[in-house]
Amino acid sequence: MALSGITKKMENSSIAEVIKYEGDNETFIWKHPCEDFNTGSQLIVHESQEAVFYMNGQALDIFTAGRHTLETQNLPLVRKFFNAPTGGQTPFHCEIYFVNKTEQLEIKWGTDSKLEYVEPTYGFPIQIGASGAMALRVDDSAKLLIKVVGTEKGISQQGFVNKMRAFLMTRIKAHLSAYIKREKINIFEIDEHLVTISEALHGLYKPDFTDYGVSMERFFVTAIVKPEEDGNYRRFKELHFRQYADVAEAKLRQQTGLIDQETQKQKMILEAEGMATKRQLEGYSYQDERGFDVAERVAQNEAVGAMTNTGMGLGMMAGVGMGVGGAVGGAVGGMVKNTMGDAFGGIQQSQTTPQTTPSQATSLCTNCNNQLPKGAKFCLECGQPVISENEMICPSCNTKTPKGKFCLECGTSMVKKCSECNTEIPPNGKFCLECGHKF
Repeated sequence: MALSGITKKMENSSIAEVIKYEGDNETFIWKHPCEDFNTGSQLIVHESQEAVFYMNGQALDIFTAGRHTLETQNLPLVRKFFNAPTGGQTPFHCEIYFVNKTEQLEIKWGTDSKLEYVEPTYGFPIQIGASGAMALRVDDSAKLLIKVVGTEKGISQQGFVNKMRAFLMTRIKAHLSAYIKREKINIFEIDEHLVTISEALHGLYKPDFTDYGVSMERFFVTAIVKPEEDGNYRRFKELHFRQYADVAEAKLRQQTGLIDQETQKQKMILEAEGMATKRQLEGYSYQDERGFDVAERVAQNEAVGAMTNTGMGLGMMAGVGMGVGGAVGGAVGGMVKNTMGDAFGGIQQSQTTPQTTPSQATSLCTNCNNQLPKGAKFCLECGQPVISENEMICPSCNTKTPKGKFCLECGTSMVKKCSECNTEIPPNGKFCLECGHKF
C-alpha cells in the first residue's frame, strides 16, 4: 500500500483531535471550524477565554481555562452504522465556540448625525456631535451567543458595535441632550464637563448592555463637535468671551493703576528721604529752606526796595486791623521783622530794613515808641500809621484826621475831657491839670 493511503487511513481512523483558539484579540466570539469531533478529543482553553460546547444544537457545558477531554456519541467503531441511515452524515452534531473574556479597550463610537437641543445658558438652538470610546467585556457567554451571535461563526468588536449601533445612537442622543439640559452645561464650557458626562452616560448604558451578556466596563466622551460654521454660535461665542475678557481687562487696569500709584508713592518717599538726608548733611532744616525760597523770590522782584514796600504793605494791613485790636498790628509787624531776619540770616536785613540813627529820627511811634525816619508814614517796627503833630487818630472810626475838635470823617468829638471834673485835656496829657486824675 502506498504511504499516502496509509496516512489517509490513519487520519480517518484517528480517535482524538486537538481543539484550541486560533482567532485574534479583537474578537468576542470565535467558532472552531472542527465539528462532529470524536470522543476523547482534547479541548485547550486559555486563561482569558471560555469555551461553550454545543451538541445537537444545545449549549451543554462551558469550559474554563485548562485542557479538557471531550466525550460524544461519535464513536469511531460505530460511525458507519450511525451514518448509513443519514447518507454519511452523523446525527450527533458537535460544535465549540471560544469566547474572549478580556476587556476589549478602545472600541470607538460616534454619532452619525447631529444632536439638536436648546442651549440652556443663552437659549439658542444648537446642533452638536459627539464621539468617544468604550471598553466592553463578555460577562455571560451563553446569553451573548443566544441573543447576538446565533448561528454565525463568531462576532468581532466591529461586528458587535454594528449590531448595537441603532440602539447605541438612539440612547446617546437622548441621554446626552437630557443630561446637558438638566445640569445646565454651557456649550462654551462643555469640554470641562467631559468626565462627569462620561460617568453619567456610563451609568445609564451599563444595564442596557448587561441584557446582552456584555459588561460595559468604561465609557468615554472624548469630543463634542460644535457648529463653528453657524453664525448664531459664533455670535454667542463672542459674547461669552467678552464677558470674561472685559472683566479681566478691568481688573488688570485696576491692578496696573494701583501699581503705578504705589510706585509714585515710593518715588516721593525716596525723594523726600534723600532731601532730608541732604539738609541734615548741609546743616539746615525744611523751615530754613522755605525761608530761603521766600527770600529769594522777594529779592528777584525788586530787591531791597521791594522788601521795604512789602514791610510797609504788611504794616498797612496791620493798621487796618487796629479796629480789631492794637495787639494784632504789633504781632504782624513783629512777624514781618522776624521772618525777614531769619530768611536773610541777619545779613540782608541791613539792606531791606534801614536802621534809623538819632540824627535821622524826627519823631517817635505813638504805639511802640520806635524812632521813625523822616517822612515815614508807617512804623517799621510795629506797622502802625505815623501821625504828624497836626494830625490825630479818631477813636471812633480809626481814621487819621487833622487836629481839631471834631473828626472830619465821622464827626466824633476829638476833645478829651477829664471824667472827674470835665476839664479839657491836652492830646498827650496823662493827668488832669485841674484835679490831677490819672488817665
